Amino acid sequence: MSAIVKHPFLQRLLRVPPAYYVFAILLITLWIARPHMLNANIMGIFIRQVAPLGVLVLAQLLVMRVKSIDLSGGGIILLVNYFISSGIFPGASMPFFIGLSLATGTAIGLFNGWMIGKRRVSAVIVTLAVSIILVGFVQYLSSGKPPGDVPSYLNDIYNIKWGPAPVPVLFWFALTVVMALFLSKTVFGRYVTSVGENPEAAHFSGVPVERTVILAHTLAGFIAAVAALVQTASIAVGSVRVGLDLPILAVAATILGGVVFGRGEGGVWGPFFGVLSFALLFVVMTTFGIDDPGKLIAQGLIILLAAIFYGIRTSRSN
Repeated sequence: MSAIVKHPFLQRLLRVPPAYYVFAILLITLWIARPHMLNANIMGIFIRQVAPLGVLVLAQLLVMRVKSIDLSGGGIILLVNYFISSGIFPGASMPFFIGLSLATGTAIGLFNGWMIGKRRVSAVIVTLAVSIILVGFVQYLSSGKPPGDVPSYLNDIYNIKWGPAPVPVLFWFALTVVMALFLSKTVFGRYVTSVGENPEAAHFSGVPVERTVILAHTLAGFIAAVAALVQTASIAVGSVRVGLDLPILAVAATILGGVVFGRGEGGVWGPFFGVLSFALLFVVMTTFGIDDPGKLIAQGLIILLAAIFYGIRTSRSN
């Protein structure tokens, strides 16, 4: 078994993030079974639905690159949705809602970063607790009932197309390009890589490890607020449940894309294809008439296979 794992061809295959394999398999399955579904308009609808997840994945991959995690995104999405749909700011303009949302997400991210980077509290415990508090706060304010409608201009923007491509998809793609450049061309991006590879060595080489972790979480909160705006625009109504499943899906897509707690072989585009894989999975499941429980099982199996994949690769490298 060891000889097989160490075979040069298999080693090359193991360097490729699983997201690309999953995407290719699902695409071939759809092409064979339902080729008419590979239509630009149909695919655009499904990919547009995962745009909020795609944006949130950018936040997740950033913190996972510094060996952390952020599970507070669902709470941020729910809180932003409440701000916009509850009517507590009557007559507020779009710039006001955008500013309020981004400021809220940034403040929550800064708190997460301070607790994790400065106080050395577990990232899982802090961010999960923050999410639970935010969810409870929104449900208390709304008495557990859907708040109301979202201003129509947000949904109008969400439904705009530039040629065959929906604007939310183009926006997600543009943010991914920005993140790729940010991590590869800036000093902070080099700090993130150093901290992810070896925090102790990074510290002794002069990298501000604590500040890097805090800033990574602060930026993650900002990006989560952007995802919240996209998600709120997509559903066009208030909800007391919106976005709560996205953090786990974001972790799954990030791992599937080759970013695993400090190891960033998948870069930015691996997780991008991880999200596209989930979009294709939804298309395939819908095409074959598989309902929500079946989709959850399929998602779980894909995550499990990705974990096995990285286990094999880790054993190869040791």
